[in-house]
Amino acid sequence: MNTSETLNRECFCFSLDRDALARALDADPAHPGLSALLQERCPSVFSAQPVFVAAPHLRRMAEVVRAVESVVALPAWREHALATAPAIARLSPQGARGVFFGFDFHLAEGRLGLIEINTNAGGAMLNAVLARAQRSCCPAMDTLLPALAGVRAFEEGMVRMFLEEWRLAGRSRPLRSIAIVDEAPSQQYLYPEFLLFESLFARHGLQAVVADPADLQWRGGALWHGDLAIDLVYNRLTDFYLDQPASAALREAHEQQGVVLTPHPQAHALYADKRHLAVFCDVARMQALGVPEATRQILLDAVPHTEVVDPADGERLWAARRGLFFKPVAGFGSRAAYRGDKITRRVWQDILAGDYVAQAIVQPGERMIETARDAQQPMKFDLRAYAYAGETQWVAARVYQGQTTNFRTPGGGFAPVFSDPAPQENRP
Repeated sequence: MNTSETLNRECFCFSLDRDALARALDADPAHPGLSALLQERCPSVFSAQPVFVAAPHLRRMAEVVRAVESVVALPAWREHALATAPAIARLSPQGARGVFFGFDFHLAEGRLGLIEINTNAGGAMLNAVLARAQRSCCPAMDTLLPALAGVRAFEEGMVRMFLEEWRLAGRSRPLRSIAIVDEAPSQQYLYPEFLLFESLFARHGLQAVVADPADLQWRGGALWHGDLAIDLVYNRLTDFYLDQPASAALREAHEQQGVVLTPHPQAHALYADKRHLAVFCDVARMQALGVPEATRQILLDAVPHTEVVDPADGERLWAARRGLFFKPVAGFGSRAAYRGDKITRRVWQDILAGDYVAQAIVQPGERMIETARDAQQPMKFDLRAYAYAGETQWVAARVYQGQTTNFRTPGGGFAPVFSDPAPQENRP
């Protein structure tokens, strides 16, 4: 067992300063009471204890992110990925790359596995706030706390990322307005994060609104929210291809290149279709696509064996199900995803009839936590690398119980990742 695994098992330090967290959440007078809203809406969104990850594993995660980006940049990959994608995914995104990709990893007993790629990963602003609210409860933790300068750089990098999307889309005038769009946003579990983004943009001179897609209108060659013309949409929808009636105005604006949409349908088709994971662990297919040997090896080492479920292979997959996790090709948020040892025959028929992949199980990490009653309780964790243009921006852990991450487990939620000692200056 390495040092990080030992700390995850034996360190019960509480690094979260809840008073500092409340101050960070309530810093913007435009959104008073945000800390109370977060506590009411999602009381288990922040873990009080950090997760420890060895620096070599963090470097390996960044290497995997770069490897995926290099594959997606290949013309042969684009042709392959877009050939069966909806027509809207083949439309030019005007140069925009897509913000906040999330690369999700499991890490246990030294085995690192990329289990999923998301193109509208939530939680980045929440993790920035969480990093500002860390404290040391013992001398050994002093050098592990995130430096305030690093948190500021992360937030500044978020804003630069949106400005870069605007520039890449060929817009010459300054970016002025951003709509943060999701279905019924005020009812979303992570709605407080939308308000944090609204405040972040406002601090940088950008007018921002949180909006339902049905509240947008396409008229006069522009996308409008009330009397505000929208320059850029930060897309948090899980309607990835803008198929729903509520997304009609946004779809039209995107098709007419009347708004910069990020992330966009093409990004989802290129990165997040789970069938891509089956290609990443298939030597022959990667060779045929022209993926260099070194990149192939990185992905073969990182991606657990994944295959598209074919009813013709039903008997074999059923027999091997206890070592497999079944995920819908176009799924998100672990919906309709099943551990093989939990499925019934009825569910199995649904899997065979649907579009699913079967992925070899890579166990999540384990973090022992101390409960309110001073008892010790094992929790699972995964790691999320937020990335833009192939570069890792931040790594966070998600601590949970059950089959998948859920932000419903007391003691669980987003947790800071502590690794090698950092400089002493500029502590939060």
